[in-house]
Amino acid sequence: MATVTFTKATRSYPGSTHPAVDELELEIADGEFLVLVGPSGCGKSTTLRMLAGLEPVDSGNVYIGDTDVTMLPPRERDIAMVFQSYALYPHMTVAENIGFHLKIKRLPKQEIDQRVREAARLLDLDDYLDRKPAKLSGGQRQRVAMGRAIVRQPQVFLMDEPLSNLDAKLRVQTRTQIAALQRRLGVTTVYVTHDQVEAMTMGDRVAVLRDGILQQCATPRVLFTRPANTFVAGFIGSPAMNMLHCTATEDGLAYGTLRLPLSPTQRAALTTNQVTIGVRPEALRIGNEGLQATIVAIEELGSDSFVYCTSNDHENVSLVSRTDGLNTSQPGTIVHLMPDAASMHVFDTASGARLES
Repeated sequence: MATVTFTKATRSYPGSTHPAVDELELEIADGEFLVLVGPSGCGKSTTLRMLAGLEPVDSGNVYIGDTDVTMLPPRERDIAMVFQSYALYPHMTVAENIGFHLKIKRLPKQEIDQRVREAARLLDLDDYLDRKPAKLSGGQRQRVAMGRAIVRQPQVFLMDEPLSNLDAKLRVQTRTQIAALQRRLGVTTVYVTHDQVEAMTMGDRVAVLRDGILQQCATPRVLFTRPANTFVAGFIGSPAMNMLHCTATEDGLAYGTLRLPLSPTQRAALTTNQVTIGVRPEALRIGNEGLQATIVAIEELGSDSFVYCTSNDHENVSLVSRTDGLNTSQPGTIVHLMPDAASMHVFDTASGARLES
């Protein structure tokens, strides 16, 4: 086990006008489960491949423990990688697939058998060791790919969207198993996904990337309650945070007829008089006053309902409110939406940066 450190690590692809990863500064603690998340093309997979040695680092450095691995080939980095595709050998049994790397290293057969059985026990694969991959479900094949990484006993696990080929129910089940397994093994793990729900439920910390630039790296709770900027605020959370573009006045913030508070500290940090207010769906409440809006659709989820609305006072502004389940409202109904002032997030519109109160 070891720490992982990126020091101004940069990767630019030939012909591209912007780096795929731009001066990344990131330190991952020993035994930590860190998730890299962001939209397609943000640089998360490139970051993982730079750590694996599959992608060159144009400038900066990458460390595993105290060793600078920037120029080392993949086989000398003591890492194990789990890919989106399972890449299992179809003619081999589960046991042979899991132990293949150990066989290549010419370890004693007894040691290979012991490691394979230990990995199989951790992954509940004991009953499948003699089966071929064709006889396994997608979730079982993914666990075999995990077992192949575990038996290598690496310093770092790298996982590149390993659940993307599974159906929704199996993804939920498998991500829980992976997170629990990582905590049992205590091996430093870097996990890539585009699914922010997956990121928030699995990672000790989550690093949010955009256009190759690290936006914020924090615990899931901090990302949700104190996003560093409007991009993180809009990306983390499902449904996405409501964004209201306001004007700062002497009395606070003005959004149509709505007046919202602005602290002296927040006002002093503004670069212009334009402010963006972020309100989570659960903090935008249907009541007797506030923003007038028309219900467009309602998503019933049993314990909760998401009410999708369009503003009657601001063109092309969509709003989402989270209410109790089994909502009795109907599409076409006019409602009033009031933000909870205590739960609002305030951002400088020009820079996108969070304004702390």
